[in-house]
Amino acid sequence: MLSAIIVAGGSSQRMGFDKTFATLSGRPVLAHSIAAFEAAECVAEIVLVGRAERLPEIEELVRRERFRKATTVIPGGARRQDSVRNGLEHVSASAKYIAVHDAARPLVRPELIAHVFAAAQEHGGASCAAPVVDTLKRVDPEHIVRGGIDRENLFAVQTPQIFRRELLEKAYAAVFDAGLEVTDEISAIERIGATVFLLPNEDPNFKITYPTDLALAELILRQRLRPS
Repeated sequence: MLSAIIVAGGSSQRMGFDKTFATLSGRPVLAHSIAAFEAAECVAEIVLVGRAERLPEIEELVRRERFRKATTVIPGGARRQDSVRNGLEHVSASAKYIAVHDAARPLVRPELIAHVFAAAQEHGGASCAAPVVDTLKRVDPEHIVRGGIDRENLFAVQTPQIFRRELLEKAYAAVFDAGLEVTDEISAIERIGATVFLLPNEDPNFKITYPTDLALAELILRQRLRPS
């Protein structure tokens, strides 16, 4: 059984407003993310983790959209890792694999979820990632270029990230016991010496971070709806 934790507890400081409730093709960003996991046959349940003050709105969204798998809505923590840990405490006891997804990635598709899940079943842990195509430079505190970074075999990690349950729980326990802070699940998994398979993904699956990202995501969704 695969359980999904969708994290919608960020502060959205760079957006200036709550990006997970921003309108995208007539629906909140969060609704698009939930809909992909709802449509994925491999997903049995969805745990939604959000900011405490917005939980009633999330619950109303679930009712309005008639999402059957989103049975649990809980508050998040101060950090992303706190929110994920809260989610882990609320997944079904029968869940053998856990998917963690950023609510602000509304372009995820059910097919991508299934492919990452298949890779996780083979390797224990997997995530999708986009090959880095831009030239990367390292700068000093004054933003003066001090060198470049070879982009060969370099990937920008995305979500969903999917792992065997016991592996993810062990990794997060180690992180919290050590008082560390991590920005994603792969970082936690690496701390315990486990490996993660990266599935190259060239289909748009970026995170809504700036207002202009909404316009680009809108365009992509319109293109997907056009007859091929």
